[in-house]
Amino acid sequence: MHVREVKEMRAIKTLRFGALQISEEDIVRFPKGIPGFADHTEWVFAGDEDSPIKWLQSLKDGDVALPVAPPELILADYDAKVYSEDIKELEASSAGELALLVVITIPPDEPWEATANMRAPIVINVSKRLAKQVIAQNEEYTVAHPLFDEATRKAMASGSHAAPEEAHAGGGA
Repeated sequence: MHVREVKEMRAIKTLRFGALQISEEDIVRFPKGIPGFADHTEWVFAGDEDSPIKWLQSLKDGDVALPVAPPELILADYDAKVYSEDIKELEASSAGELALLVVITIPPDEPWEATANMRAPIVINVSKRLAKQVIAQNEEYTVAHPLFDEATRKAMASGSHAAPEEAHAGGGA
């Protein structure tokens, strides 16, 4: 005879992903919300498992989802300096317990102009599923770092399907 624990699931209807079944351990909590979404404290990751870009889906409003990605996808040498108070607030004893994501902005009519907010990463305590968007102390990072270099943006804007060989993500930085 086997006994299995049944996890309670929550359902949410989303604009982007349709109906989602969410278990408690899928939820990432932002105790203070996210700037611009202060009352949205519960989020889940959604999107294609194989894609490095995920969507942070609000559980409060199915119409609210933010594209996010690991910062190293955009800047290989990304190294955010974060205040120790922010780390403590996430109940982390060290930076090794944390993961970083950056929010991506994709203009609907000009996706080639997509940018990433490298200045304000989302920091997640992976084991406790606690998160906070923080301000990195690195002044060299901007809130609108281009996702694509100039050649790729021009190729995309002109409708070319074949980007130049030297084109790459990262805005050329």
